[in-house]
Amino acid sequence: MTIGMLNNYQLISALFLRLLGVIYLIAFASLGVQIEGLAGSEGIIPISSRLAGIASELGPERFLQLPTLFWLNASDPALVGACLLGGLCALLILLNRWSRPALIGAFVLYLSLFHATHPFLNFQWDSLLIESGFLAIFLTPQSRVVILLFRWLLFRLRFMSGLSKLASGDPAWSGLTALDTYFEVQPLPNPIAWYAHQLPEWLLRFGTAGTLFVELVVPFMMFLPRRWRFAAAWITIFWQLLIMLTSNHNWINLLTIVLCLFLFDDKALQRVLPQRLATGLAWQPSAAVKTAVLRRYAVGILASFILFTGTLKLYEVATNRSITGNIGQFLNSASVYCIVNKYHVFPTMTTQRVELEVLGSYDGLNWKPYRFKYKPDELDERPQFIIPHQPRLDWQMWFVTLHPRHVPWFGEFLMALLDNAPAATALLQHNPFAEKPPRYIRVDAYRYHFTNREQREQTGNWWRREALGPFTPLPWAEKPGYRP
Repeated sequence: MTIGMLNNYQLISALFLRLLGVIYLIAFASLGVQIEGLAGSEGIIPISSRLAGIASELGPERFLQLPTLFWLNASDPALVGACLLGGLCALLILLNRWSRPALIGAFVLYLSLFHATHPFLNFQWDSLLIESGFLAIFLTPQSRVVILLFRWLLFRLRFMSGLSKLASGDPAWSGLTALDTYFEVQPLPNPIAWYAHQLPEWLLRFGTAGTLFVELVVPFMMFLPRRWRFAAAWITIFWQLLIMLTSNHNWINLLTIVLCLFLFDDKALQRVLPQRLATGLAWQPSAAVKTAVLRRYAVGILASFILFTGTLKLYEVATNRSITGNIGQFLNSASVYCIVNKYHVFPTMTTQRVELEVLGSYDGLNWKPYRFKYKPDELDERPQFIIPHQPRLDWQMWFVTLHPRHVPWFGEFLMALLDNAPAATALLQHNPFAEKPPRYIRVDAYRYHFTNREQREQTGNWWRREALGPFTPLPWAEKPGYRP
Protein backbone atom coordinates (compact mmCIF):
# COMPACT_ATOMS: atom_id res chain seq x y z
CA MET A 1 0.00 0.00 0.00
CA THR A 2 1.55 3.32 -1.03
CA ILE A 3 0.88 6.96 -0.50
CA GLY A 4 -0.42 7.15 -4.02
CA MET A 5 -3.60 5.31 -3.05
CA LEU A 6 -6.35 7.80 -2.34
CA ASN A 7 -8.40 7.75 0.87
CA ASN A 8 -5.58 5.93 2.63
CA TYR A 9 -4.92 8.79 5.06
CA GLN A 10 -8.39 9.99 6.06
CA LEU A 11 -8.15 8.81 9.67
CA ILE A 12 -4.50 9.82 9.93
CA SER A 13 -5.23 13.34 8.68
CA ALA A 14 -8.31 13.76 10.88
CA LEU A 15 -6.51 12.49 13.99
CA PHE A 16 -3.50 14.70 13.29
CA LEU A 17 -5.66 17.82 13.10
CA ARG A 18 -7.42 16.97 16.38
CA LEU A 19 -4.10 16.42 18.13
CA LEU A 20 -2.64 19.57 16.59
CA GLY A 21 -5.61 21.38 18.11
CA VAL A 22 -4.67 19.94 21.51
CA ILE A 23 -1.07 21.14 21.17
CA TYR A 24 -2.18 24.59 19.98
CA LEU A 25 -4.46 24.74 23.04
CA ILE A 26 -1.58 23.82 25.35
CA ALA A 27 0.71 26.42 23.74
CA PHE A 28 -1.80 29.28 23.91
CA ALA A 29 -2.88 28.41 27.47
CA SER A 30 0.72 28.12 28.68
CA LEU A 31 1.61 31.48 27.17
CA GLY A 32 -1.61 33.14 28.27
CA VAL A 33 -0.79 32.86 31.96
CA GLN A 34 2.60 34.54 31.39
CA ILE A 35 2.10 36.98 28.54
CA GLU A 36 1.54 40.14 30.61
CA GLY A 37 4.63 39.46 32.71
CA LEU A 38 6.75 38.87 29.62
CA ALA A 39 5.53 41.55 27.21
CA GLY A 40 2.78 43.55 28.90
CA SER A 41 2.98 47.21 29.85
CA GLU A 42 4.44 46.26 33.24
CA GLY A 43 6.28 43.21 31.95
CA ILE A 44 9.95 42.49 31.41
CA ILE A 45 10.08 43.76 27.82
CA PRO A 46 6.91 45.77 27.10
CA ILE A 47 5.79 45.11 23.56
CA SER A 48 4.53 48.66 23.00
CA SER A 49 7.94 50.27 23.55
CA ARG A 50 9.68 47.50 21.62
CA LEU A 51 7.42 47.94 18.60
CA ALA A 52 7.84 51.72 18.77
CA GLY A 53 11.62 51.32 18.54
CA ILE A 54 11.32 48.92 15.60
CA ALA A 55 8.91 51.26 13.82
CA SER A 56 11.30 54.19 14.08
CA GLU A 57 14.14 52.03 12.76
CA LEU A 58 12.40 50.21 9.89
CA GLY A 59 9.52 52.49 8.93
CA PRO A 60 6.93 50.89 6.61
CA GLU A 61 9.15 47.82 6.14
CA ARG A 62 8.32 46.81 9.69
CA PHE A 63 5.10 45.10 8.57
CA LEU A 64 7.09 42.69 6.39
CA GLN A 65 10.12 42.36 8.64
CA LEU A 66 8.05 41.72 11.76
CA PRO A 67 4.65 40.23 10.83
CA THR A 68 2.47 40.61 13.91
CA LEU A 69 -1.11 41.70 14.54
CA PHE A 70 0.11 43.79 17.46
CA TRP A 71 1.03 46.60 15.12
CA LEU A 72 -2.71 47.33 15.30
CA ASN A 73 -2.98 47.18 19.07
CA ALA A 74 -0.23 46.37 21.57
CA SER A 75 -2.20 46.78 24.78
CA ASP A 76 -2.34 44.25 27.59
CA PRO A 77 -5.93 43.26 26.72
CA ALA A 78 -4.79 42.66 23.13
CA LEU A 79 -2.01 40.33 24.30
CA VAL A 80 -4.31 38.35 26.59
CA GLY A 81 -7.06 38.42 23.97
CA ALA A 82 -4.74 36.93 21.36
CA CYS A 83 -4.01 34.00 23.66
CA LEU A 84 -7.72 33.53 24.40
CA LEU A 85 -8.66 33.77 20.72
CA GLY A 86 -5.86 31.34 19.87
CA GLY A 87 -7.24 28.94 22.45
CA LEU A 88 -10.68 29.26 20.85
CA CYS A 89 -9.21 28.46 17.43
CA ALA A 90 -7.50 25.44 18.97
CA LEU A 91 -10.81 24.21 20.38
CA LEU A 92 -12.48 24.61 16.99
CA ILE A 93 -9.70 22.57 15.38
CA LEU A 94 -10.06 19.93 18.09
CA LEU A 95 -13.84 19.76 17.64
CA ASN A 96 -13.63 19.86 13.82
CA ARG A 97 -15.74 23.02 13.56
CA TRP A 98 -14.74 25.56 10.90
CA SER A 99 -11.35 23.87 10.92
CA ARG A 100 -9.77 25.68 7.99
CA PRO A 101 -10.48 29.23 9.22
CA ALA A 102 -9.47 28.11 12.73
CA LEU A 103 -6.15 26.74 11.42
CA ILE A 104 -5.46 30.03 9.65
CA GLY A 105 -6.38 31.98 12.78
CA ALA A 106 -4.20 29.86 15.06
CA PHE A 107 -1.24 30.21 12.69
CA VAL A 108 -1.56 33.99 12.41
CA LEU A 109 -2.06 34.48 16.14
CA TYR A 110 0.84 32.29 17.22
CA LEU A 111 3.15 33.87 14.63
CA SER A 112 2.11 37.28 15.96
CA LEU A 113 2.84 36.24 19.55
CA PHE A 114 6.12 34.66 18.44
CA HIS A 115 7.37 38.02 17.20
CA ALA A 116 5.73 40.06 19.94
CA THR A 117 7.37 38.28 22.86
CA HIS A 118 10.94 37.99 21.59
CA PRO A 119 13.19 36.63 23.04
CA PHE A 120 10.88 34.51 25.17
CA LEU A 121 9.30 32.64 22.23
CA ASN A 122 12.47 32.39 20.19
CA PHE A 123 12.75 28.60 20.45
CA GLN A 124 12.56 25.62 18.12
CA TRP A 125 9.32 24.23 19.50
CA ASP A 126 7.64 27.54 18.73
CA SER A 127 8.97 27.45 15.15
CA LEU A 128 7.97 23.79 14.82
CA LEU A 129 4.41 24.53 15.91
CA ILE A 130 4.14 27.41 13.46
CA GLU A 131 5.55 25.34 10.59
CA SER A 132 3.30 22.38 11.39
CA GLY A 133 0.29 24.66 11.73
CA PHE A 134 0.99 26.30 8.39
CA LEU A 135 1.19 22.96 6.57
CA ALA A 136 -2.01 21.82 8.29
CA ILE A 137 -3.92 24.63 6.55
CA PHE A 138 -3.42 22.78 3.26
CA LEU A 139 -3.97 19.25 4.58
CA THR A 140 -6.57 16.98 3.04
CA PRO A 141 -6.46 13.15 2.87
CA GLN A 142 -6.21 13.37 -0.92
CA SER A 143 -3.20 15.68 -0.87
CA ARG A 144 -0.27 13.34 -1.45
CA VAL A 145 2.05 16.34 -1.65
CA VAL A 146 1.12 17.81 1.75
CA ILE A 147 1.48 14.42 3.44
CA LEU A 148 4.96 14.11 1.92
CA LEU A 149 5.75 17.63 3.14
CA PHE A 150 4.87 16.57 6.67
CA ARG A 151 7.30 13.67 6.33
CA TRP A 152 9.90 16.08 4.99
CA LEU A 153 9.32 18.28 8.05
CA LEU A 154 9.74 15.32 10.41
CA PHE A 155 12.86 14.23 8.54
CA ARG A 156 14.42 17.70 8.78
CA LEU A 157 13.54 18.00 12.46
CA ARG A 158 15.21 14.73 13.34
CA PHE A 159 18.09 14.65 10.86
CA MET A 160 19.10 18.29 11.42
CA SER A 161 19.25 17.61 15.14
CA GLY A 162 21.77 14.83 14.58
CA LEU A 163 23.63 16.62 11.82
CA SER A 164 24.15 19.71 13.95
CA LYS A 165 25.75 17.57 16.66
CA LEU A 166 28.35 16.27 14.21
CA ALA A 167 28.87 19.64 12.49
CA SER A 168 29.50 21.38 15.80
CA GLY A 169 32.56 19.22 16.46
CA ASP A 170 31.59 19.00 20.13
CA PRO A 171 33.69 16.21 21.71
CA ALA A 172 30.78 15.39 24.02
CA TRP A 173 28.95 13.92 21.02
CA SER A 174 31.89 12.51 19.09
CA GLY A 175 33.25 10.99 22.31
CA LEU A 176 29.80 9.73 23.36
CA THR A 177 29.91 11.55 26.71
CA ALA A 178 26.98 13.95 26.18
CA LEU A 179 24.63 12.10 28.53
CA ASP A 180 27.26 12.16 31.29
CA THR A 181 26.14 15.73 32.00
CA TYR A 182 22.89 16.20 30.04
CA PHE A 183 20.46 15.17 32.78
CA GLU A 184 22.14 17.50 35.27
CA VAL A 185 22.63 20.55 33.05
CA GLN A 186 19.41 20.57 30.99
CA PRO A 187 17.36 23.76 31.50
CA LEU A 188 14.65 22.37 33.82
CA PRO A 189 15.31 18.83 35.06
CA ASN A 190 12.53 16.65 36.47
CA PRO A 191 12.93 14.15 39.36
CA ILE A 192 13.68 11.20 37.07
CA ALA A 193 16.62 13.17 35.63
CA TRP A 194 18.34 12.78 39.02
CA TYR A 195 18.04 9.00 38.80
CA ALA A 196 19.12 8.97 35.14
CA HIS A 197 22.23 10.92 36.10
CA GLN A 198 23.20 8.09 38.46
CA LEU A 199 23.16 5.45 35.68
CA PRO A 200 26.43 3.62 34.95
CA GLU A 201 28.78 5.26 32.47
CA TRP A 202 28.50 2.45 29.91
CA LEU A 203 24.72 2.88 29.76
CA LEU A 204 25.02 6.65 29.33
CA ARG A 205 27.49 6.12 26.47
CA PHE A 206 25.04 3.64 24.90
CA GLY A 207 22.26 6.22 25.22
CA THR A 208 24.40 8.87 23.52
CA ALA A 209 25.18 6.52 20.63
CA GLY A 210 21.50 5.62 20.44
CA THR A 211 20.58 9.29 20.17
CA LEU A 212 22.92 9.77 17.22
CA PHE A 213 21.54 6.64 15.54
CA VAL A 214 17.93 7.74 16.01
CA GLU A 215 18.69 11.21 14.64
CA LEU A 216 21.09 10.37 11.80
CA VAL A 217 20.00 6.96 10.47
CA VAL A 218 16.34 6.46 11.38
CA PRO A 219 15.11 9.60 9.51
CA PHE A 220 16.09 8.05 6.16
CA MET A 221 13.76 5.15 6.90
CA MET A 222 10.85 7.60 6.76
CA PHE A 223 10.93 7.57 2.94
CA LEU A 224 11.27 3.79 2.53
CA PRO A 225 8.43 1.26 2.03
CA ARG A 226 5.63 0.84 4.55
CA ARG A 227 7.23 -1.44 7.15
CA TRP A 228 10.41 0.63 7.24
CA ARG A 229 8.32 3.77 7.84
CA PHE A 230 6.49 2.04 10.65
CA ALA A 231 9.80 1.06 12.24
CA ALA A 232 11.06 4.64 11.92
CA ALA A 233 7.88 5.91 13.57
CA TRP A 234 8.03 3.52 16.54
CA ILE A 235 11.74 4.12 17.15
CA THR A 236 11.19 7.88 17.04
CA ILE A 237 8.14 7.67 19.33
CA PHE A 238 10.01 5.48 21.82
CA TRP A 239 12.91 7.93 21.95
CA GLN A 240 10.57 10.88 22.42
CA LEU A 241 8.89 9.09 25.32
CA LEU A 242 12.28 8.52 26.96
CA ILE A 243 13.02 12.25 26.63
CA MET A 244 9.63 13.14 28.11
CA LEU A 245 10.31 10.78 31.00
CA THR A 246 13.61 12.45 31.91
CA SER A 247 13.14 16.08 30.78
CA ASN A 248 10.77 19.04 30.89
CA HIS A 249 10.74 20.01 27.22
CA ASN A 250 7.17 21.33 27.03
CA TRP A 251 5.20 20.06 24.02
CA ILE A 252 7.95 19.58 21.41
CA ASN A 253 8.19 15.84 22.07
CA LEU A 254 4.39 15.53 21.90
CA LEU A 255 4.33 17.36 18.59
CA THR A 256 7.13 15.17 17.23
CA ILE A 257 5.10 12.08 18.17
CA VAL A 258 2.03 13.54 16.47
CA LEU A 259 4.04 14.20 13.30
CA CYS A 260 4.96 10.50 13.30
CA LEU A 261 1.31 9.77 12.40
CA PHE A 262 2.15 10.51 8.78
CA LEU A 263 4.51 7.54 8.72
CA PHE A 264 1.49 5.26 9.28
CA ASP A 265 -1.71 4.85 7.25
CA ASP A 266 -5.39 4.21 7.93
CA LYS A 267 -5.05 0.45 7.73
CA ALA A 268 -2.46 0.47 10.52
CA LEU A 269 -4.41 2.97 12.60
CA GLN A 270 -7.65 0.99 12.38
CA ARG A 271 -5.93 -1.97 14.05
CA VAL A 272 -5.40 -0.01 17.27
CA LEU A 273 -8.20 2.57 17.16
CA PRO A 274 -11.61 1.64 18.62
CA GLN A 275 -14.25 1.49 15.91
CA ARG A 276 -16.43 4.11 17.59
CA LEU A 277 -13.53 6.56 17.76
CA ALA A 278 -12.54 5.79 14.16
CA THR A 279 -16.09 6.53 13.03
CA GLY A 280 -16.08 9.82 14.92
CA LEU A 281 -12.75 10.81 13.40
CA ALA A 282 -13.76 9.95 9.84
CA TRP A 283 -13.12 12.80 7.45
CA GLN A 284 -16.49 14.31 6.65
CA PRO A 285 -17.16 14.82 2.93
CA SER A 286 -18.80 18.16 3.62
CA ALA A 287 -15.62 19.39 5.30
CA ALA A 288 -13.29 18.11 2.61
CA VAL A 289 -11.74 20.53 0.19
CA LYS A 290 -12.17 19.57 -3.46
CA THR A 291 -8.94 19.31 -5.38
CA ALA A 292 -9.37 22.27 -7.68
CA VAL A 293 -6.81 23.09 -10.33
CA LEU A 294 -5.94 26.38 -8.63
CA ARG A 295 -5.38 24.66 -5.31
CA ARG A 296 -3.17 22.03 -6.89
CA TYR A 297 -0.99 24.73 -8.42
CA ALA A 298 -0.80 26.55 -5.07
CA VAL A 299 0.26 23.37 -3.26
CA GLY A 300 2.81 22.66 -5.99
CA ILE A 301 4.35 26.10 -5.58
CA LEU A 302 4.32 25.68 -1.80
CA ALA A 303 6.04 22.29 -2.05
CA SER A 304 8.73 23.67 -4.34
CA PHE A 305 9.40 26.52 -1.94
CA ILE A 306 9.55 24.25 1.13
CA LEU A 307 11.76 21.63 -0.52
CA PHE A 308 14.14 24.24 -1.90
CA THR A 309 14.36 26.26 1.31
CA GLY A 310 14.59 23.17 3.50
CA THR A 311 17.47 21.81 1.43
CA LEU A 312 19.37 25.09 1.76
CA LYS A 313 18.87 25.05 5.52
CA LEU A 314 20.13 21.48 5.64
CA TYR A 315 23.25 22.68 3.84
CA GLU A 316 23.72 25.48 6.39
CA VAL A 317 23.46 23.03 9.28
CA ALA A 318 25.82 20.53 7.61
CA THR A 319 28.47 23.16 6.87
CA ASN A 320 27.89 25.09 10.11
CA ARG A 321 27.83 28.39 8.24
CA SER A 322 25.20 30.72 6.83
CA ILE A 323 24.60 31.22 3.11
CA THR A 324 25.30 34.80 2.03
CA GLY A 325 24.35 36.94 -0.95
CA ASN A 326 20.91 37.03 -2.52
CA ILE A 327 20.10 33.47 -1.48
CA GLY A 328 21.09 34.30 2.07
CA GLN A 329 18.80 37.34 2.05
CA PHE A 330 16.01 35.13 0.69
CA LEU A 331 16.51 32.65 3.54
CA ASN A 332 16.52 35.44 6.13
CA SER A 333 13.30 36.87 4.73
CA ALA A 334 11.67 33.43 4.68
CA SER A 335 12.72 32.77 8.27
CA VAL A 336 10.61 35.68 9.47
CA TYR A 337 7.45 33.70 8.69
CA CYS A 338 8.72 30.43 10.25
CA ILE A 339 7.35 28.33 7.36
CA VAL A 340 10.67 26.49 6.93
CA ASN A 341 13.02 26.39 9.90
CA LYS A 342 16.36 25.09 11.11
CA TYR A 343 16.34 22.54 13.90
CA HIS A 344 19.38 21.79 16.02
CA VAL A 345 18.54 20.29 19.39
CA PHE A 346 21.53 20.47 21.78
CA PRO A 347 24.22 20.70 19.05
CA THR A 348 26.75 21.39 21.79
CA MET A 349 26.56 20.22 25.38
CA THR A 350 27.05 22.47 28.36
CA THR A 351 29.27 20.67 30.85
CA GLN A 352 28.37 22.65 33.96
CA ARG A 353 25.21 24.13 35.44
CA VAL A 354 25.54 27.73 36.61
CA GLU A 355 22.49 29.10 38.41
CA LEU A 356 21.89 32.74 39.29
CA GLU A 357 20.41 33.79 42.62
CA VAL A 358 18.78 37.22 42.50
CA LEU A 359 18.65 39.11 45.79
CA GLY A 360 17.24 42.45 46.82
CA SER A 361 17.95 44.80 49.71
CA TYR A 362 16.68 48.03 51.26
CA ASP A 363 20.00 49.01 52.84
CA GLY A 364 22.69 47.12 50.91
CA LEU A 365 23.48 45.04 53.99
CA ASN A 366 20.56 42.68 54.50
CA TRP A 367 19.66 40.69 51.40
CA LYS A 368 16.58 38.62 50.61
CA PRO A 369 16.42 36.17 47.68
CA TYR A 370 13.75 36.07 44.99
CA ARG A 371 12.47 32.56 44.38
CA PHE A 372 11.58 31.19 40.96
CA LYS A 373 8.78 28.73 40.31
CA TYR A 374 10.63 25.97 38.50
CA LYS A 375 14.37 26.46 38.17
CA PRO A 376 16.67 25.04 40.88
CA ASP A 377 16.92 27.26 43.97
CA GLU A 378 16.82 25.47 47.32
CA LEU A 379 19.13 22.47 47.52
CA ASP A 380 16.48 20.22 49.06
CA GLU A 381 13.79 21.30 46.60
CA ARG A 382 12.55 18.39 44.52
CA PRO A 383 12.65 19.03 40.74
CA GLN A 384 9.18 19.21 39.22
CA PHE A 385 7.26 17.60 36.38
CA ILE A 386 5.91 20.53 34.37
CA ILE A 387 5.38 19.26 30.83
CA PRO A 388 3.62 20.34 28.69
CA HIS A 389 3.79 23.80 30.30
CA GLN A 390 6.61 26.10 29.15
CA PRO A 391 7.66 28.58 31.89
CA ARG A 392 9.40 31.17 29.76
CA LEU A 393 11.21 33.14 32.48
CA ASP A 394 12.64 30.11 34.27
CA TRP A 395 13.72 28.63 30.94
CA GLN A 396 15.47 31.83 29.85
CA MET A 397 17.35 32.10 33.13
CA TRP A 398 19.31 29.02 32.08
CA PHE A 399 20.77 30.91 29.10
CA VAL A 400 21.91 34.11 30.80
CA THR A 401 25.35 32.79 31.76
CA LEU A 402 25.88 31.02 28.42
CA HIS A 403 25.95 33.91 25.93
CA PRO A 404 26.13 37.73 26.12
CA ARG A 405 23.10 38.12 23.84
CA HIS A 406 20.88 37.06 26.75
CA VAL A 407 22.18 39.76 29.07
CA PRO A 408 19.97 42.64 27.76
CA TRP A 409 16.65 40.97 28.61
CA PHE A 410 18.06 39.94 31.99
CA GLY A 411 18.96 43.55 32.69
CA GLU A 412 15.40 44.54 31.86
CA PHE A 413 14.19 41.88 34.28
CA LEU A 414 16.37 43.29 37.07
CA MET A 415 15.02 46.78 36.41
CA ALA A 416 11.48 45.40 36.58
CA LEU A 417 12.33 43.98 40.02
CA LEU A 418 13.64 47.37 41.15
CA ASP A 419 10.33 48.86 39.99
CA ASN A 420 8.44 46.01 41.65
CA ALA A 421 6.44 45.67 38.43
CA PRO A 422 3.50 43.45 39.47
CA ALA A 423 3.16 41.61 36.15
CA ALA A 424 6.86 40.71 36.11
CA THR A 425 7.06 39.69 39.76
CA ALA A 426 3.95 37.53 39.29
CA LEU A 427 6.16 35.20 37.24
CA LEU A 428 8.11 34.39 40.42
CA GLN A 429 7.33 31.91 43.18
CA HIS A 430 8.15 34.44 45.90
CA ASN A 431 8.75 38.18 45.87
CA PRO A 432 10.26 39.19 49.25
CA PHE A 433 9.51 42.85 48.49
CA ALA A 434 5.81 42.66 47.74
CA GLU A 435 4.98 45.68 49.89
CA LYS A 436 7.85 47.97 48.91
CA PRO A 437 10.41 47.69 46.10
CA PRO A 438 14.08 47.15 47.02
CA ARG A 439 16.68 49.86 46.56
CA TYR A 440 19.40 47.45 45.46
CA ILE A 441 19.64 44.25 43.42
CA ARG A 442 22.46 41.74 43.60
CA VAL A 443 23.08 38.62 41.52
CA ASP A 444 25.23 35.75 42.76
CA ALA A 445 26.37 32.81 40.65
CA TYR A 446 26.57 29.20 41.84
CA ARG A 447 27.66 25.99 40.18
CA TYR A 448 25.03 23.32 40.78
CA HIS A 449 25.47 19.54 40.73
CA PHE A 450 23.11 16.71 41.41
CA THR A 451 23.95 14.96 44.65
CA ASN A 452 24.93 11.30 44.44
CA ARG A 453 23.02 8.56 46.24
CA GLU A 454 25.13 8.70 49.37
CA GLN A 455 24.93 12.49 49.65
CA ARG A 456 21.19 12.45 49.18
CA GLU A 457 20.73 9.77 51.85
CA GLN A 458 22.75 11.84 54.31
CA THR A 459 21.33 15.30 53.58
CA GLY A 460 18.04 14.77 51.77
CA ASN A 461 19.22 17.27 49.15
CA TRP A 462 18.72 16.87 45.42
CA TRP A 463 21.43 19.43 44.70
CA ARG A 464 24.78 20.61 45.97
CA ARG A 465 26.36 23.88 44.95
CA GLU A 466 29.51 25.97 45.16
CA ALA A 467 29.68 29.75 45.11
CA LEU A 468 31.27 31.39 42.06
CA GLY A 469 30.94 35.00 43.22
CA PRO A 470 28.89 37.95 41.95
CA PHE A 471 27.45 37.94 38.45
CA THR A 472 27.67 41.32 36.75
CA PRO A 473 25.56 41.60 33.59
CA LEU A 474 27.20 44.64 32.00
CA PRO A 475 26.15 47.23 30.95
CA TRP A 476 23.25 46.94 33.38
CA ALA A 477 25.61 47.11 36.36
CA GLU A 478 26.14 50.78 35.53
CA LYS A 479 22.45 51.65 35.96
CA PRO A 480 21.37 53.41 39.19
CA GLY A 481 20.21 50.99 41.85
CA TYR A 482 22.25 47.98 40.69
CA ARG A 483 24.97 46.61 42.94
CA PRO A 484 27.06 43.51 42.19
